Amino acid sequence: MHNLIVLVPLMPLIGFLISGLFGKYLKNETLIGVIGSGVVFVSLIVTSIIFVNLLSNPIESPIVITVYEWISAGSFSASISYQIDNLSILYSLIVTGVGFLIHVYSIGYMHGDRSFYRFFAYLNLFIFMMLNLVLSSNLLLTFLGWEGVGVCSYLLIGFWYDRKFEGTRIVWTGDAANKAFIVNRIGDFGFLIAMFLVFLNFGTLEYTGYLNQLSDNSSAFYGTGLIAAIALLMFLGCTGKSAQIPLAVWLPDAMAGPTPVSALIHAATMVTAGIYLVARNSVLFSLAPVAMEVVAIIGAFTALFAASIGIVQNDFKKVLAYSTVSQLGYMFLALGVGAFTAGVFHVMTHAFFKGLLFLAAGAVIHSMHEEQDIKKMGGLSKYMPTTYKTFLVATLAIAGIPFFAGFFSKDEILWYAFSEGNIWLWLIGAVTALFTAFYMTRLLMLVFHSKERFDHHKIHPHEAPKVMTIPLIILAFLSAFGGFLGVPYVLGFWFSEHPNWIENWLHPVFQQANIILERPEHHALHIEEYFLMIVSVILAIIGISTAYNWYKSGWEKPKLLVEKFKGIYTLLFKKYLLDEFYFKVIIDPIYNLSAGILWKIADAKIIDGFVNGLAKVTIEFGEIIRKMQSGIAQNYALIMVLGIIVIISFLLLSV
Repeated sequence: MHNLIVLVPLMPLIGFLISGLFGKYLKNETLIGVIGSGVVFVSLIVTSIIFVNLLSNPIESPIVITVYEWISAGSFSASISYQIDNLSILYSLIVTGVGFLIHVYSIGYMHGDRSFYRFFAYLNLFIFMMLNLVLSSNLLLTFLGWEGVGVCSYLLIGFWYDRKFEGTRIVWTGDAANKAFIVNRIGDFGFLIAMFLVFLNFGTLEYTGYLNQLSDNSSAFYGTGLIAAIALLMFLGCTGKSAQIPLAVWLPDAMAGPTPVSALIHAATMVTAGIYLVARNSVLFSLAPVAMEVVAIIGAFTALFAASIGIVQNDFKKVLAYSTVSQLGYMFLALGVGAFTAGVFHVMTHAFFKGLLFLAAGAVIHSMHEEQDIKKMGGLSKYMPTTYKTFLVATLAIAGIPFFAGFFSKDEILWYAFSEGNIWLWLIGAVTALFTAFYMTRLLMLVFHSKERFDHHKIHPHEAPKVMTIPLIILAFLSAFGGFLGVPYVLGFWFSEHPNWIENWLHPVFQQANIILERPEHHALHIEEYFLMIVSVILAIIGISTAYNWYKSGWEKPKLLVEKFKGIYTLLFKKYLLDEFYFKVIIDPIYNLSAGILWKIADAKIIDGFVNGLAKVTIEFGEIIRKMQSGIAQNYALIMVLGIIVIISFLLLSV
């Protein structure tokens, strides 16, 4: 049964090869879409079979299925092998489940695109790489998937390479793709160094190898500089892939790609790879309290930073992009305070409601002739009722309204932050929740309510075809009820001793980390948790009601506030000038150094001067030698005689 795991990444690879090699000749969008979606569906079915098998036959330790030996050199060896445990299977279900829905949605969204087959080839390749990332049994194969999803992200962000992306510094989608690729390479450098340190000190890159060594000798490794260095370097990689400060600048510009790309890569799967890496190495991070503190602080700061920017953005997808960055910060906050289950649970609920938000946004943009400015929308609920209802469900979920999916996962994170004794982390998380409710309601009002602000002569909004709306409905159902998989003890103790299914499912994965962190096995009732839950809901209601009152009639009231607080508004609208800061402090100085010194002096004068000078000397020496080649035989005979005399004289003198 477990050997079926090989089919999970293999099927998308087959789909990539079929679409990539033969898609141009198939000339049938439906067939290409069915193949691209079908292979992911098969992976979902196989993953579900393994999941059901694990439910009925729980495993105490991970099962490793080796496909073949990949690299063997001296003491180093690495294999293409997949690890079956509760964490890898849960992530695989998210990747294949949400991925399948987005593939189906893409059949309608990308209809008529000249590179339809190429788009599905890239999507299949991404799913293949992402599954290798989460199923790998060792760091090297994880890194292969890690880099693979980066390449796919580059290809898909710049998919419409002939289009411009106005409104920001990015004026060509290729620039957005380059920015994402380059920023991620900075983080990947840290991940690579962390791998070297792991192998040098533990002799293996297998998760079961070095993590078991850490578990068996936890007291010896706890708090050491080595473990802190490895953890922080890994986290540097995560800040790139999961768009955390200081490497968060790439994700908003990545919205230049087609909307299904935003939903799949930049909401549901790839950007959560950093969460997966920390969760997979929970034992390592739990032994590095300094690293845990850094993860929590960076996560909290990023959550507030991105949420505050999101409240003033006018690009539909940009609002959702900053929301994604903010929610990823929430997940890292959870991991940093040791709430590994809560962090992974939020990955799942976020995949449901954020995937839905992006797909609904795509339906709106598609209907509005690619218009993304929410200032030019309004009143779309009567034209797109299904899209509106599903978007409303996702908005309630991300805002944390009981009892939608986001309510359970968000409040669990806030509770763990508070219970760790850091009131500031909880306060930042609570303010972020307020901002989230505000900007999502603002988006809902300006797009689907308020007065219509689009040109009726050019734009005729309409509901998306069923191939696009059915995935919306399914994700809306999951956004509404998916949170019940993680009902906290304080809400569910009356009907079950262990009501939190997701916590029970992931318990074997995080058990050792919880032991190191001295977390109790059994939950207890805390009055404070009820109080914090009520506070969280009140903040969400305040955010929703404020945005509703401000934007129900359009832009009149917000314009007065913008004029009154113009400085703050400009700072937020320009994203705290973070891009400008990086250009001023890092990019421009490096460019000036490269152009002014390394090119004009080091390259043009020193290196080119040396090479050109050497050539000049050679030419001049050749001119001198050439004059000796007169063509007169008597001269050659004279030179030979002189040479013989010199040689004889040398031999006589040396005797």
